[in-house]
Amino acid sequence: MKIIVDAMGGDNAPLEIVRGALRAAQARPELELVLTGREPEVRAAAEQCGGLGPRVTVVHASQVIDMHDDPATAFKVKKDSSMTVGLTLLRDGQGDAFVSAGSTGALLSAGTLIVKRIRGIRRAAMAPLVPTAGQGLVLVDCGANAECTPEYLVQFAYLGSFYAARVLGRERPRVGLLNIGSEASKGDRLRLETYPLLQAAGEAGRLHFIGNIEAKEAVKGGCDVVVADGFSGNVMLKSIEGTGSFLGKELKGMFLKNLGTKVAALLVKSGLDAFRDRLNPDTVGGTPFLGLQKTVIKAHGSSGARAIENAIYQAVRAVEADLPGEIQRNIQWMRVEL
Repeated sequence: MKIIVDAMGGDNAPLEIVRGALRAAQARPELELVLTGREPEVRAAAEQCGGLGPRVTVVHASQVIDMHDDPATAFKVKKDSSMTVGLTLLRDGQGDAFVSAGSTGALLSAGTLIVKRIRGIRRAAMAPLVPTAGQGLVLVDCGANAECTPEYLVQFAYLGSFYAARVLGRERPRVGLLNIGSEASKGDRLRLETYPLLQAAGEAGRLHFIGNIEAKEAVKGGCDVVVADGFSGNVMLKSIEGTGSFLGKELKGMFLKNLGTKVAALLVKSGLDAFRDRLNPDTVGGTPFLGLQKTVIKAHGSSGARAIENAIYQAVRAVEADLPGEIQRNIQWMRVEL
């Protein structure tokens, strides 16, 4: 399997990106990696990590898309950017998946127009794995599509369900529609129009739809997939991230208060470390763009080596699951006539 990595994307490029990629290559001998970026800089970073190795190659790209570029047009203006070159290689069959920590908007635009959406899918969606009281949930969409139609949300439900089942191994993933209450009569026009469509898919056995779900119940582990428009989904995601950060700081301050609490901290250190690791985005690695013809993974902008390594493993699992193929085989159920 060949994974293409944008070596120049993100705050810590290229050193941390290259380091993470090389770690993945060393750990998984079946992998081939292609690093796109300014070749002298990429090779210099690789030398700091012990060299490229036999299964890692570099494809030169002279330009870099940064956070100040217009995300909608950056890949067209900078046609020789590491992101554009990498996605073009993916489109042309010279790799099985693409990983980038670069601009989210640019990656979404470029992925949609270079790799292209699966025919029949209206919008590609971002679907991060969010930590919850259970095994975590797939939140789709989390910001790519601020304004949605009922058809978009129905398709998001299928995309998230397929991802949870095939990539995460969830049996009959429970799909909930993010809303302000669990009753079918709750919500705005978008939610009220979407609910019966998801209910019909559930009654037909194509989705395990459990109805509306409030954010607090989702965080308690009430479902495996949360369906939302990008605006609401992003608010939920940022709220969870902020709450996790707040709790982490409060716990640290509590345990460092005096000698007695420091001793207590030592006694529960393994549990605290596990809790912190669950909230650490580096553990997951990245967010998939669902609905594209090939696998594209967006790692967060501040990714270090561990995040990139895990994003590559995430891409491997998605390729092995043949997620685009599963979507294509079920596309007839994902079209909605309103």
